[in-house]
Amino acid sequence: MEGMSEREYSVYSGLSRGAIQKARKAGRLVVYGDGSINAAASDVRRAEMTDPDQQRRSTGGDSGFSGPADSSSYLKARTALTVYQAQERQLAIQKKKGTLVDRARAETLVFRLARQERDVWVTWPSRVAALMAADVAAEVEKQSGEPVIIEAAILQRVLETHVRAQLDALADLRVSLG
Repeated sequence: MEGMSEREYSVYSGLSRGAIQKARKAGRLVVYGDGSINAAASDVRRAEMTDPDQQRRSTGGDSGFSGPADSSSYLKARTALTVYQAQERQLAIQKKKGTLVDRARAETLVFRLARQERDVWVTWPSRVAALMAADVAAEVEKQSGEPVIIEAAILQRVLETHVRAQLDALADLRVSLG
C-alpha cells in the first residue's frame, strides 16, 4: 500500500470517515492505483475544490469570525449577497403587484398636478369676476332697491390679489416621497 487508508487519512486530516468518503466520491482526493489516498496531493486538491465555509465546519472550527486569516470575509460576502438577492426579489414582487412606483415618475406626476392646479387658480378670477360682479350687484339691488353697478375689472383685481396670496402660501408646501 503506497498511501493511507480512509481511516488513517481521517485521523491525519481531522475529518470524519464519512467526510473522507464523500470527498473521494466527489473527486476531491488523489487516490493511488491500489485505492489508498495520497495525503499531500489530496490536501492540496481539497483546499482548491472545497468551499471555505465547508472546510471550517468539517474541521469543527468556531463561528468563523475570529480574524482575517479565516473565512469570515467569505461568509460576510456570501451573507451580503444573499440579503441583496432577497431584497431584489422583494422589490420585483412589489413592482409586479403595483405597490412600488418609480420615484422620478411620481415626482414628475406630482409636479405636473400642482402646476395644473396653480394654472387653474391663476385664471379663475378672470373667468368669474364678471359673474360675481353681476351676482353681487343683483343682491345689493334686491336689498336696497336701488340699481348698483359693480365694476368687473375692480373685482377681478381684488380676486387676483387674494388668489395669488393663497398660491404663495401653498408654494411653501413641499411633498416628501421618502
